[in-house]
Amino acid sequence: MKIELHEITIHEVVEGYIDNAEEGVVGYGGRLNIRPKYQREFIYDEKKRNAVIDTIQKDFPLNVMYWVKNEDGTFEILDGQQRTISFCQYVIGDFSIDNRAFHNLTDVEREQILNYKLMIYFCEGNDKEKMDWFRIINIAGERLTDQELRNATYTGPWLSDAKLRFSKTNCAAYLLAKDYVRGSPIRQEFLETAIKWIANGEIEKYMSIHQHDPNANELWFYFRNVIEWVEFTFTTRRKEMKGLDWGGLYDEFKGEMYDTEKLEKEIQTLMMDDDVTNKRGIYPYVLTRKERHLNIRAFTESQKRQVFEKQKGICKICKEEFSFREMEADHITPWSRGGKTETKNCQMLCRECNRRKGDI
Repeated sequence: MKIELHEITIHEVVEGYIDNAEEGVVGYGGRLNIRPKYQREFIYDEKKRNAVIDTIQKDFPLNVMYWVKNEDGTFEILDGQQRTISFCQYVIGDFSIDNRAFHNLTDVEREQILNYKLMIYFCEGNDKEKMDWFRIINIAGERLTDQELRNATYTGPWLSDAKLRFSKTNCAAYLLAKDYVRGSPIRQEFLETAIKWIANGEIEKYMSIHQHDPNANELWFYFRNVIEWVEFTFTTRRKEMKGLDWGGLYDEFKGEMYDTEKLEKEIQTLMMDDDVTNKRGIYPYVLTRKERHLNIRAFTESQKRQVFEKQKGICKICKEEFSFREMEADHITPWSRGGKTETKNCQMLCRECNRRKGDI
């Protein structure tokens, strides 16, 4: 990994500055990708933005910034994007502070800002080296998410196209899946989720393989298929559907045929069942039939003690006597057959008998 510290003036960075909603933000004579197309939008509030300018005017040091150096000699900002956009916008006249815009300053004041020296690390290396280094230095400013760190490592045409679909407010992925995916597109959480689904969690491996692909069509088609399958299978949208591993469920069950009306009625019943404490788990449960997803309500200590005393410590199956701590509560009629978690449906069994019963 090659890391070099450079002193670069604000004047050099602002040269060729362009802020285009469709093309991103560039500067440094067109060689610096300040905010790549459809990446995180400007998020500094007025107070933070003004603090950057105040720091520069007082000739105090800004935190060190990091640029990724690409093979073609261009750069992308890893850390320092918001600070850079702040001073660039001020210099080109996008905002003023205390009714003083940049062009209202004296010649001396303007020269002081333009000649201010930024401390910038240029980072070069292979994908693993860059990723390791980026994680180490991701400690200041607006912290980068894991996916933003990956984006800085695996730049290329594939990523540019993926950002177009997944990484902007009201992008296609957000409009399609906002009820099913958690997070924010501009913090790269929709992109991260889509790659996680298609790659079975191996996000960096997938991005490395596809880094130089001409587009992200495969990812987009897969993501769209997952969401369409969810909407066709589950006909009513609920808040509990947001953030589930829909990609994993799609991969496992996309070939199955379901009576969607019957499925919806079962979901309604489970939503009203007080014994189901994890309502979000209803969706994987109706597909997998694994009760662990539901986190069925357990008997309380009071209920268990009441039944233990009634049984006088005798296990209902083996008829041997045990202490309270050696016994476990069991549903007489299993929850799956309509049994409720209530005292009249509780029996105390020794641990061995309860394990055997559970294995049947």
